[in-house]
Amino acid sequence: MELHPGPAARKPIGKKDIERYLTHVNSEREAAALYRGLAALSGRKRREAFEELAEIEDRHAAFWVEQLRQAGVTAPAAEDHRLSPRTVQLLRTARRHSTDLVLPVIERDEREGMNAYLDDPDAPEHFVFEEEAHAELLGDMLRDVHADESGEVWHRADKSGTLRATIFGVNDGLVSNTALVMGFAGAATDNKTVLLAGLSGLLAGAFSMGAGEYISMANQREAYEREIAIERDEIEFLPEDELRELELIYRAKGMDEVEAHDIATRVMSDKDVALDTMVREELGLDPDDLGSPWKAAGSSFVAFALGAIIVVIPYLFLGGNAALVLGVSLALLAMVAVGVVMANLNGRPVLRSVVRQLVVGVAAAGTTYLLGTLLGSALG
Repeated sequence: MELHPGPAARKPIGKKDIERYLTHVNSEREAAALYRGLAALSGRKRREAFEELAEIEDRHAAFWVEQLRQAGVTAPAAEDHRLSPRTVQLLRTARRHSTDLVLPVIERDEREGMNAYLDDPDAPEHFVFEEEAHAELLGDMLRDVHADESGEVWHRADKSGTLRATIFGVNDGLVSNTALVMGFAGAATDNKTVLLAGLSGLLAGAFSMGAGEYISMANQREAYEREIAIERDEIEFLPEDELRELELIYRAKGMDEVEAHDIATRVMSDKDVALDTMVREELGLDPDDLGSPWKAAGSSFVAFALGAIIVVIPYLFLGGNAALVLGVSLALLAMVAVGVVMANLNGRPVLRSVVRQLVVGVAAAGTTYLLGTLLGSALG
């Protein structure tokens, strides 16, 4: 992570610098007010963490106010700050529903703030790390189970990522290859040609999915490894900042200030344990399971092939209309099954999911069948 040297090495202050300082003052005060508003809406397990975040934002704002003072400019008084409509809406949403609904937005704002300070030659180095710590803490809140004042549990549902990816892969193979086979069948080509087209579509799609998933997973793993390397450097060179981050994470989990400090201190005393803990708690990663590109590629290949083979099976044993009718029937049954599974995964009505699946699948296959018929007639 490239950091700027800070205000000691800055150029003479100009009009644009003053405007930039004023922007920082406003955004930091806005964030502090938002965190205090969220603290007032939160139970004990979150209130202290939000209040601590607000105090840090206040210190950031005070720094930029001082930079303005040194430039001979008086910043607007903090008590005169008026919340933006966006912040008012975020607080209203949190009040009516749950703070969980607005945390993803604020997490993104913190990461944008971190990037802004990375590009700012006058921002102290620790501002970058503090903004990053804020974003990670908010992400940690979303990953864990929380309780509000009434004891109601808020949490992120298990999205069953592996199963979901498998079902999507099967669905891709099913819909795309059914459409391909129907296109050739509509063109009134012979059985061998339809079979060849179906097998070609299966192999081409499966290899494409596998290759794409391999590249995606490889890039993701490299990104994770880079994040871990950055975390290792931060523990080595900025142990106090990392200690503070870990304290905030533990306090967000419900520990009091003393308990959070004691546990964080013990964890940070061993660098290997500290790295493993920070990777899990701050980055939300399992350092022993960052994902295998080869496994991801293989599973994507198999999932696509399973969906694509369904409409091809009848053409391995039958021909003509019999193969076409059986292929369409099997494809429709498979679409219904996919719709049912996705409804259960998403917590949606089964009938709605099945109907949507059938409408999309039939529309794709029917369109290619009609186009195949027209092209077959034109070319025949």
